[in-house]
Amino acid sequence: MRYFSRVAVPDSDDFCLVLLATLPQPSVCTSLGQLWWPRKVLPPVALVREFFLGESADKRARWVLVVSERPEGSEVQPLRSVLAQADALDSGALARAVEYAHWLEIHQFCGTCGRPTERRFTEFALTCPGCGAEIYPRISPCVIMLVHRGDEILLARHARSPSAVFSCLAGYVEAGETLEATVVREVQEEVSVLVGAPVYVESQPWPFPSQLMAGFFAPWKNGEPLPDGQEILEARWFRRDALPAMPPALSLARRLIRRFYHDDSL
Repeated sequence: MRYFSRVAVPDSDDFCLVLLATLPQPSVCTSLGQLWWPRKVLPPVALVREFFLGESADKRARWVLVVSERPEGSEVQPLRSVLAQADALDSGALARAVEYAHWLEIHQFCGTCGRPTERRFTEFALTCPGCGAEIYPRISPCVIMLVHRGDEILLARHARSPSAVFSCLAGYVEAGETLEATVVREVQEEVSVLVGAPVYVESQPWPFPSQLMAGFFAPWKNGEPLPDGQEILEARWFRRDALPAMPPALSLARRLIRRFYHDDSL
């Protein structure tokens, strides 16, 4: 997929991603289990917003349609569920589409003078015709870390997650803070464990609504896990042969676990 912004005219051979404008996160409208709708078979929709996303490898245009009602014949699925099942290419496109849709929704008016904003089609940007303000998509950095001690890893049950699922600790970067400092602070705040120098592993876009998640390994230094009781309900050490129910396979949390144990089958 090639992502870019330009003036584009819808064509019947294009493909569309349909998002239902539900709060706090959009839902995804699929057709017979497929994420992309051929525009030629798309039923009439209650359109809120439409924008060009880019082109697939075969040069077919890809569009994002935000609708207020479920299209006839579609299946509505939560964003998290679709991301958990999507392949790497579709999950990247979906993340970008959701983040752009959110950006367009919250920046319909200039935050400086209040005038309606206008799209700039040479790039993903908005401008204000009144004061000249330029508005670009904002990304919120956050960290996710796999705390390890010997062959054990520290996994937690989050208040917002299904009861049986254990995952890595995570948190938002605060103003004036490095990614590494965030890792140390969040682990200490959430489970009262002190970690040593974090080691960066990889990153992942996370459209809830517009985050970039940086993944780290964090070596245990001191303390036993004591959940804060608010964000974290339970935290325990696990070994490779006794892992609990874990996050979806394509999630960064799951990838950190696989990389730590050098085992792609996990």
